[in-house]
Amino acid sequence: MGDVNLTIDGIRVTVPAGTTVLEAARAAGVFIPTLCHDPELQSVGACRLCVVEIPGMRNLPASCVTAVTEGMEVKTASEAVVEARKTILELLLANHPMDCLTCQKNGDCRLQDYAYLYGVRGDRFNGERHHYPLEEDNPFIVRDMNKCILCGKCVRMCAEIQGNNVVDFAYRGFNTKVTPALDAGLAARNSNCVFCGNCVAVCPVGALAERDMLGKGRYWEMERVRTTCPYCGVGCTLELNVKDGR
Repeated sequence: MGDVNLTIDGIRVTVPAGTTVLEAARAAGVFIPTLCHDPELQSVGACRLCVVEIPGMRNLPASCVTAVTEGMEVKTASEAVVEARKTILELLLANHPMDCLTCQKNGDCRLQDYAYLYGVRGDRFNGERHHYPLEEDNPFIVRDMNKCILCGKCVRMCAEIQGNNVVDFAYRGFNTKVTPALDAGLAARNSNCVFCGNCVAVCPVGALAERDMLGKGRYWEMERVRTTCPYCGVGCTLELNVKDGR
């Protein structure tokens, strides 16, 4: 298919045709924030945090779903881009619990990181908030849908990688939420969740957490060790969180 030449923040970049702007930027070492993107999953441009400015385009496109073109000029940190990202973060925080001090994801939360990076406090917009009950109906995963930002990573992970399609988006507008069939819990009789934990692994905020990890330590206290699951003959790779040798 050949290569494509473009400019990102004044840096000349050459990438294969079909590459997205986000992929090209990362290949060039240019930072673009994302919440819904994962290189192992299909890109959907849901969070819009990766917007960039491309002269000639009417709006600010999401870089994760915009393919590069010959001679394209990309601005990743223009005034319009930064203002758009701040507004997106402010809207997310307007309906997000501010319990960072006690949240299990503290120190490993992308929403927290980006709010700090862009100086967003979360007090610009005031309105209705969700008040979902904490879902603790199974022995492995705790779901706090009040913290869900609807990035869809858990939905795509379950469908594309695990192949189970346990959760999906339900309802509409402000009431939209990620839930198993019939809005039942993960441990419901009609749920085919195998509690693999892949959804927890890709969640960028504290909406999903491993029950066994709650209160056991912070992210920066953990050492991540790779090992092999002994449950069956497949030999899946596991990543263990180890603290104080346990």
